[in-house]
Amino acid sequence: MTQSPVVGPAGPPDPVRLGERAARTLTAELARHHGPKTALVVGATPDSVVLAVALGALLPGDTLTLVPADGTDADRLREHLTLQGQWVADRVRIVDSLAAADPADVVVAAEPFTGSAEAARATLEELGKYVGPGGVLTVAVPALPGRTPDAAAELDRQDALFGVGTDLVLRNHPPVRVHRLRFTPADIAVAARLAPAYRPSSIPLTRNMHIDSNGVAAAGIALGLAALTRAARPKSKLWLVPALAAAPVAAFFRDPERDIPEDPAAVVAAADGRVLSVQRLPDERFGDGEFLRIAVFLSVLDVHVNRAPVAGKVADYFVADGGFAAAMKPDAEHNVAAYTVLDTDHGTVVVAQRTGLIARRIVHRAPVGSLLARGERFGLIRFGSRTDVYLPADAADPVVAPGDKVVGGSSVIARWR
Repeated sequence: MTQSPVVGPAGPPDPVRLGERAARTLTAELARHHGPKTALVVGATPDSVVLAVALGALLPGDTLTLVPADGTDADRLREHLTLQGQWVADRVRIVDSLAAADPADVVVAAEPFTGSAEAARATLEELGKYVGPGGVLTVAVPALPGRTPDAAAELDRQDALFGVGTDLVLRNHPPVRVHRLRFTPADIAVAARLAPAYRPSSIPLTRNMHIDSNGVAAAGIALGLAALTRAARPKSKLWLVPALAAAPVAAFFRDPERDIPEDPAAVVAAADGRVLSVQRLPDERFGDGEFLRIAVFLSVLDVHVNRAPVAGKVADYFVADGGFAAAMKPDAEHNVAAYTVLDTDHGTVVVAQRTGLIARRIVHRAPVGSLLARGERFGLIRFGSRTDVYLPADAADPVVAPGDKVVGGSSVIARWR
C-alpha cells in the first residue's frame, strides 16, 4: 500500500492548499479534547499547516501518529520533528504506511479530497478502519461549484449517514468544506471533557469579539443594495439607507467570547436576554416526569448566538410548526420552534429555539450524534426571539428568577443537585 490513501487522480492545475483557518477546522476535534487522546494524521508533510496546527494542539498524555504523504520521505519528516524539541518527539511517531498505524480517537486527512466519488468512497472506507470507537474522522473537499463535484457529492452522502458536523471555510484557496464523520456512537461522558469547538462560522474582529458569518452575509447584502441604488439613481441619497443599515445589521450577529464556568454542577444560559419564566411542567415529547423550564427573551439588542447549557450528545433534533407571536408574549409558546435534545449524565436536556414576531429564521449547526461542550455555540436565531432550556426537574434547581438578565455561556441559570 502507498504511504497515504490515494484520494483520486490529479486534480486541476491549480492545487488545493489548506491554510491556517482550514487546518484549525480540520484539527478542531483534536484541539478540544482535554483528556488524554490518540490522534492520526494521514498525508503529513514537513511544511504542512495541518501538521503544525496538530502539533500545537497536543497536550500532556496525548499521542500523535503521522503517515507521510505520497512522495514524502519519512526520514525528512523525522528530521523536521526532531527540530520541534523533545516534548514533541516524546508524543509523536511516524509510520511508513497507514497499515502500520493503530486506531485513534481523532483521524485527520491532511490532504483534501480531489478525485472521483469512487476514490473518495474507497479512501473513507480505508480511513474508517483506523477510527477508534466513538472517534471522529475529519476530511476536507473543495467547495467551489464544479471543482471536484464527484468527491464533494460523495462526502455529502457520507455526511448524511455519519456526519456530526460540517464547516465551510471561505478564507482558503480555494474555499473548502470540512466534514466530521463518526462511524460508531460516542460515549456521553466524553462531552464533559471537551472544550467548545473552533468554528470558522465565527469570524474574529478583535481578540474578544467575533461576528457570525450570517452577519457578514447580511452586511454584504446591505452594501450591495446601496451600491445598486447609487448606480441606478446617482443623484438620490436613497443609497444611504441600506449603507447605514449595514453596520447595525452586522452588529446584530456579533459573537463575543465568553468565560464558561468551570463548576461541573453549573447549567449556563443558552442565550443572552431576560428571564421570562421559571416553571415546572410535564412534556411527553421529552420523556416521563416533570421538567424545569427556564425561558429567556432575546431583544433585538441582545446577542443571538445560542450555546449549549450543558455538555451532552445530540440525541434528536426536530422543528415544531406554529405561529410568529411576539416572543415575550404567552402566545409565543406556540411559535415555530427548533428543539435540540441532549443526552447527558443527568438525564435529558432540551434547548428550544423559538421564533418571534420578527425572528423567522433559526440556524442550527449541531447534527444528531454530535457532542457539545458546555457553552459551545450550536446555532442562532435571527432578530428578536426566545430560548427555553428544559432540565429534569428532580435533578436541577434554578438559581434565576423572572426579570433576571443572563449572558449566554457565562451566567449560571441552574445547578445540578
